[in-house]
Amino acid sequence: MSIGGKLKDLRIQKGLTQEELADRAELSKGFISQVERDLTSPSIATLMDILQCLGTTIGEFFYEAPEEQIVFSQNDFFVKEDTDLNNKIEWIIPNAQKNSMEPIRLTLAPGGSTCPDTPHEGEEFGYVLQGSVIIHLGSRSCKAKKGESFYYTCSQTHYLESRTGASILWISSPPSF
Repeated sequence: MSIGGKLKDLRIQKGLTQEELADRAELSKGFISQVERDLTSPSIATLMDILQCLGTTIGEFFYEAPEEQIVFSQNDFFVKEDTDLNNKIEWIIPNAQKNSMEPIRLTLAPGGSTCPDTPHEGEEFGYVLQGSVIIHLGSRSCKAKKGESFYYTCSQTHYLESRTGASILWISSPPSF
């Protein structure tokens, strides 16, 4: 982990210059610059002062959430065939019930029906119908190709890229169009 890089990202996220952070922490701008470039390391007490000025704690700063799966293939889907309603439901994001949106792929046979209830807030989902896309999420990049789906919350910088062209099913919540 680069402490300096992480401090710099947090400072920029808070909209502070190096000089403003240095003033608040009663340090020099040069020291903040050296710490951000990992040329020097602050003492624990100084790091705690800097983090307090950035509105966080040492525990929050060093916490690293486990990387969650973003791209899912057909092998990950959960399928339920309902012969009474004459339909087939595929949960294309495993364990999606823990999220505020629950993407599904629904195949209705003649006379089949269903009524899924899927609330949406601050999340994005896609299903690649044709071609492939690269999902850029923060500093991560993942590729999804035809027949694969992807899901993430919108808490980080994100965008999609396709080098060869692609057609996807896209759900954005709340809608941003």
